Amino acid sequence: MADSPEKTPAHRTPPLPDESAVIARAADGDRTAFAQLMEHYQGACYGLAMRLLGDPDQAADATQDAFIHAYRAMGSYRGGIFRSWLLRITANASYDILRRQQRRPTTVLPDPDEGAPELPDPSAVNPVAEAAKSELYRHLEVALRRLPEDQRTAIVLCDVYGMDYNEVAAMTKSALGTVKSRIHRGRLRLRELMAEHRELFTR
Repeated sequence: MADSPEKTPAHRTPPLPDESAVIARAADGDRTAFAQLMEHYQGACYGLAMRLLGDPDQAADATQDAFIHAYRAMGSYRGGIFRSWLLRITANASYDILRRQQRRPTTVLPDPDEGAPELPDPSAVNPVAEAAKSELYRHLEVALRRLPEDQRTAIVLCDVYGMDYNEVAAMTKSALGTVKSRIHRGRLRLRELMAEHRELFTR
C-alpha cells in the first residue's frame, strides 16, 4: 500500500480535482471513493510516518492503521482540509506505535523526499555534490529524531510538509503560541545538533 510513495513532496500534494464529492461518497460508505482518497494521499501519510518512526515496516504499519481508522471515522468527518485530517490520524497512529515500542527508532531515512530515491540524470548531476547532500539529509533525519516528540512533530509538519503555524496548531490540537515555541526551540536544537556537520552546508 505504502511501498510506492508519490513522486512529488508530500506537502505539495494538491487536493483531488473533485475531492469534496469524493469525500462525500466515501463518507456515505463508497469504498471505491475511499480507496481513491487513500491512494492519492498514501505517499504523504507514509512519508510522515517514516519521519516520525524512522523504520519502513513501522511506517507502513502506521499508515495502514491510519487508513483503517480514517475509514471508520469517515462518517464523522466534518470538513476542513482533508489532507490535514488524514495526516493528524497518521501522526497519532505513529505515536501509538512509539508508545507500544517504548523506544526511539534508530534507522536512518534513505531519502529526503518520502523515501523513494529518484534516478539521477548523468548529464546534470554532480556525484560529489549529490553524495554530500545525501549525507546532510541523513544527519538531519538523525537529529530530528533526537528532538522531543512535540518539537519533532511541529518541525516536520511546518518545515518538511510546508504547513503554516495555524495548520500545525489545528492538527496537533495545540495553542498557536505553543506551536511557535515548539518550532523555535526545535530549530535552535537542530542547529546545535547539526553544528558538527557545518561543512556539509557549504559543499
